Amino acid sequence: MKNPTIDENNIVEENKNSREDKFQQLYSLNVNDKCDNRNGYTYLSWGYAWAEFKKVYPNATYNIVKDPQTHLPYFYDENLGIMVYTEVTADELTYQMWLPVMDPSNKAMKLHQYTYQVWNKNLRQYEERKVEAASMFDINKTIMRCLVKNLAMFGLGLYIFIGEDLPESLDNTAQDGALPQVPKQTRRRKSQTPQQQTQQAQAASQQPQDRFTLISQAISAAADTKALVQLYQQHQNEVDANPSIKALFTARKKELLKAA
Repeated sequence: MKNPTIDENNIVEENKNSREDKFQQLYSLNVNDKCDNRNGYTYLSWGYAWAEFKKVYPNATYNIVKDPQTHLPYFYDENLGIMVYTEVTADELTYQMWLPVMDPSNKAMKLHQYTYQVWNKNLRQYEERKVEAASMFDINKTIMRCLVKNLAMFGLGLYIFIGEDLPESLDNTAQDGALPQVPKQTRRRKSQTPQQQTQQAQAASQQPQDRFTLISQAISAAADTKALVQLYQQHQNEVDANPSIKALFTARKKELLKAA
């Protein structure tokens, strides 16, 4: 087999450095102004995400993975629900991502309506709740959210998925004394004066920059095991990659079960 020449090694090294630079460029981008917060979750506009991504990777392409048997853009399991997949390719690097179709309560949606039971601690009895059948609108919405999550693998908006308020480079700037941009949801509070907004931004800049601070707080605030499971599902990749956070989930689960 022919050994790579020095020039070929240089090309490989240059490509690696270029990808690292582009990742940092995307990861440092503050996307807060393009996010919406609904039901306690943050959603980044897919149109904005794709536009910004193409500025860095002009030749990037994406693919919505289809079920080879049905040729539909989703995979369905009668017991588990509906899953969608996307693939993004940029500079010969491909990442795949997946996302289940869920209702506003983060329950898996299926192609038919179904019910489930939840323990009501106040009434001390189980109560029945309903999950509506998924529509093509639900599936389409999940596909585009999956695409945004896919782009995060290249750096764009990744800090949102790991529970941070600002990208890492802006966090470092805040530590040097500069104020970070006020998040979108804060600016919408028209009753706040500019002085109040500045004070709130200063308080935010003084918060610990621990990557998992927010999710740790959310674990402690989980009111029941259902809320804890939903939190785990939202941050599953980060939790599985961090034993200390996973231990917090386990400890909190034991506390909730003991108190039930």
